[in-house]
Amino acid sequence: MRRLLNGAFLLATASCATAVCAILLGLVATILVRALPVLHLDLLTQQMAEAGASGGIRYELLGTLILMVTALAVSTLLSVALALTKTIYVGSPRLQRWIALGLYTLNGMPSIVFGIVGMAFFMGVLGWAKSWLSGGILLGLMILPTMSVALIERIESLPRQYTEAAASLGLNRSQIVWSVVLPQSASGLLSGSLLGLARAAGETAPIMFTAAVFSGATLPHGIRESPVVALPYHIFVLAQDSFQEGAEARLWGATFVLLALVFILSLVALPARLAVHEEAKHG
Repeated sequence: MRRLLNGAFLLATASCATAVCAILLGLVATILVRALPVLHLDLLTQQMAEAGASGGIRYELLGTLILMVTALAVSTLLSVALALTKTIYVGSPRLQRWIALGLYTLNGMPSIVFGIVGMAFFMGVLGWAKSWLSGGILLGLMILPTMSVALIERIESLPRQYTEAAASLGLNRSQIVWSVVLPQSASGLLSGSLLGLARAAGETAPIMFTAAVFSGATLPHGIRESPVVALPYHIFVLAQDSFQEGAEARLWGATFVLLALVFILSLVALPARLAVHEEAKHG
């Protein structure tokens, strides 16, 4: 009976995994087929024209990369600080639980709330107009829980003998953090960054309120009033408002480029993460 139940559970698990993979492949294939008419180098190198009905997505792609790099810089600094505070510098279990609760609560907050709060703060309080920096900061706060939790779990999984050996050599707590804890936990930060950036790349609401416009922007030229064009917002507007001939194909082309961007991030990060694991294993 137990063998029968195990077999049924294995079959159900395999069926679910196959269904998920089939749906994913079907979505990718559908996007690719519809994007094929515009998938050429000009799509990446030309500027948008005729409200998206012609031209390319050069500045939309560059704007997305700028927002992602800004979000990564903001969230990396904050996630390292939070992870070290929770695992190393805070001795109270109650305070540690409050930090964890705050991270999980922040992770569950809808993106539209980030956009509205960001608009109220950056535009209402600071008096900024739309800016790449405000959008990058919001995206960084959105992916902060993902990066922090991944780093916390990695730090907590480190063998105690690593830190004990460092302490026996006379290193103080800060020296142990910089020479042992952070190098050995880099894989957790890397995997968290990957998951966070994959989410940030497709977010529309935060940048729609604080950073992105549909047209009229190129590269940033300042901070307080320097919007960007970005792929998620570009796709959103084309899907909602553009009925011109040629716009639909470019809509699918931009969608495929955004999907490919997330895939490239995964492809680049995986070997780096494996290399860090190997270094930690032999270090």
